Amino acid sequence: MSDDNSAISATEAKRLLDEWKRAPAIVLAVSGGPDSVALMWLAVRWRRTLKQGPRLIAVTVDHGLRPEAAREAREVKRLAGTLDLPHQTLRWTGTKPNSGLPEAAREARYRLLAEAARASGATHILTAHTRDDQAETLLMRLLRGSGIAGLAAMARETEREGVRLARPLLAVPKARLVATLEKARIGYAVDPTNRDTAFTRPRLRVLMPALAAEGGDARNLARLAARLARANAAVEVLTDGAERYLALRDGGAAPGFDAGAFVALPEEIRLRLLKRAIDRVGHEGSAELGKVEALLTALDQAVMQGTGKLKQTLAGAVIGLANGRIRVEPAPPRRSRAR
Repeated sequence: MSDDNSAISATEAKRLLDEWKRAPAIVLAVSGGPDSVALMWLAVRWRRTLKQGPRLIAVTVDHGLRPEAAREAREVKRLAGTLDLPHQTLRWTGTKPNSGLPEAAREARYRLLAEAARASGATHILTAHTRDDQAETLLMRLLRGSGIAGLAAMARETEREGVRLARPLLAVPKARLVATLEKARIGYAVDPTNRDTAFTRPRLRVLMPALAAEGGDARNLARLAARLARANAAVEVLTDGAERYLALRDGGAAPGFDAGAFVALPEEIRLRLLKRAIDRVGHEGSAELGKVEALLTALDQAVMQGTGKLKQTLAGAVIGLANGRIRVEPAPPRRSRAR
């Protein structure tokens, strides 16, 4: 049996999870599918090996989108009970959007999980994203024209909704999680929407065997994402340095960037500096990369051609060029239309 199809041992589970052994409490996101059920099983076995360790709480989010979801949540609760693991089911209520449903459901899921984590004193939420998920995320973002940061795909740990979101199984093939459950004789649910080609991820899964035949298997795609994450981290360090350089160069000057010094920096650094400044003061969410790129082009042209002035609004921020300085300030709130 190949490594990609073998069950995960207790020793390997310890290696995957020990990073979080000092957390006071951890929420395990368990949908009932094979990946998350395997995470729950492995986490409980790992916790039993520790003299002291985090409290574990299993949480299932019922999005209310499938009639089977309530039964699957009950099955997770039953299994959690056999493992002496506290469990709660949270429901996504309210009107569901007609478009962008997967994205809206994902946002609702993380919001509810974060609420559960804060209520239980948990500092971390563990999800069961696998190497297969990482490969699909890379492909999705590639097709959407993401930059380096987007193509780095999912990080092993990030901050979200005031808690830490961790993915201990991100380098593990899904097949190994299925093998783990089969060896332990633990059942799991199969979500039919994972094969519904009305959605992007299932359509990409159909393509994966053909991509794998050309060398683009999940292992190589995930490796590419890791390399891009490494490159992105290096560029972020350079951007930090450029930000400090501009601040020190200006001394006590007015807020903003010296336009001449700014345009002398590499394009990727300028782009990130501009996006950081907009996201810092804007009040309409993170600025879209494509729009920041267009703005940067306009700024560069205005500086290099000596036109001297520019003023644009993006993501709730006003970006202006005047008297040799680039300034990014909060935009006035939009006026609501009279009804």
